[in-house]
Amino acid sequence: MGEFELIESFFWRRPGQGPRRAVVGNGDDCAVIAPAPGMQLAVSTDTLVEGRHFLSTVDPRRLGHKALAVNLSDLAACGAQPLAFTLALTLPRVDAAWLQAFAQGLLDLADEHECELIGGDTTAGPLAIGITVMGEVPAGQALLRSGACAGDDIWVSGFPGEARLALEAFRGTLHPGLSGDAFDATRLAMEAPSPRVALGVGLRGVASAAVDVSDGLLGDLGHVLRRSGAGAMLALDALPLSPWLGARPRAEQLDCILAGGDDYELVFTAPPARREGVTALGDTLGLVLSRIGRIEAEPGVRLQASGLDGEGDATPVPNRWVSFDHFRG
Repeated sequence: MGEFELIESFFWRRPGQGPRRAVVGNGDDCAVIAPAPGMQLAVSTDTLVEGRHFLSTVDPRRLGHKALAVNLSDLAACGAQPLAFTLALTLPRVDAAWLQAFAQGLLDLADEHECELIGGDTTAGPLAIGITVMGEVPAGQALLRSGACAGDDIWVSGFPGEARLALEAFRGTLHPGLSGDAFDATRLAMEAPSPRVALGVGLRGVASAAVDVSDGLLGDLGHVLRRSGAGAMLALDALPLSPWLGARPRAEQLDCILAGGDDYELVFTAPPARREGVTALGDTLGLVLSRIGRIEAEPGVRLQASGLDGEGDATPVPNRWVSFDHFRG
């Protein structure tokens, strides 16, 4: 099978399949898209490399899902509605069964979010997946990293840390190991994350800043703090614990939640006056939203055992956690 036969067999959408938003879609030198009147275009790119971002044993259907999910997560952090994406796929060989499953996982998630595949590229080489995703957001309403203000609450969605727990299970570092149910659940979190697109859209006009958790909660919150010129206090007892992570030793819990990464949950800030609105949004979406700290004027991150609302143990906790960095030694 050649390059163009590969594209037509696995990634070409027949009439009636998938969303159709592009003015000119897949098949020309360039796709042509037009955001709706009054909307701005949000664009993000992510690359997944075998052995770096995913294991060689991963189910290709889940890999297709995750490849798009991590990009949709960036749109979610911006409050953008998905519109379209391109796919750059580097393959060591043509494996029809693998491609069929990969394309199914990718396009099922794309259809779920009405995000059209409008082009891309295929080439031979070590397995790598590059996706550029485009979304639209009303002019002036994009969520940015730079809007956090002293006094704002810090919130996180879902249960960060499960993906890292699964990774450590694969590495064989957990003692005791995970039960079968725990491993299946945390492996699903690692291999097929759910992009929080509806949450991001719902946070327009509510959140003051947002970022998705890809490299670790502390590290990604740090991006917000640097761009906002602010600091933060986190109360460790306010961090959400899934049943699987809640059964682990406390040091392991904190390692996974604070520096695990690969969660694709949203960390966002909002004024205290918005607490009821944030809680109501979580209830509407059926999504756990946890208030874990507050923005402070003094730069840096201050960790304390508890006392989020001024009561409890405000004992400082040394920050020993470092988030993932591709090029750190």
